[in-house]
Amino acid sequence: MSEKFDVDAPTLSRYVMANTKDTELVILLNSLATSFKLIASAVGRAGVAQLYGLAGEVNSTGDDQKKLDVMSNDMMINALVNSGVCSVLVSEENEEPIIVPADKAGKFCVAFDPLDGSSNIDCN
Repeated sequence: MSEKFDVDAPTLSRYVMANTKDTELVILLNSLATSFKLIASAVGRAGVAQLYGLAGEVNSTGDDQKKLDVMSNDMMINALVNSGVCSVLVSEENEEPIIVPADKAGKFCVAFDPLDGSSNIDCN
C-alpha cells in the first residue's frame, strides 16, 4: 500500500519548521495555510451555499466585489489578525491598510489578494 502513496509526504509546516528558527514565520505560514483551506472549501461549496454573484460593493481597484471575494477577504484577515504575528495587512479588497490592534500585533506586514481571478468564479 505505501508503495503507491507517499505516507510521509512533506508538508509546508514541516518544511518551514525544519528550515527556519523563526517561530513567528512558522505561525504566519500556518495561518495563511489555514485561510487557504477555508477559502478553498468555500469555493468548492459556493453553488450549494449560494455564494455566487455580486456582493454589491466595489474593491480598492474599482472592481465589483463578488460574495466569495468578501468572504475570502474576511477569512484571510481573521486568520492573520488572530495569528498574533502581523502588524499591517494590505488587501486588494480594502481601500486602506488594516492596522492590527497592538495586543495582537507582530512583526510582519502582509499584502494579499484573497481570491485572485474571482471574476471567473461564476463560469462553469
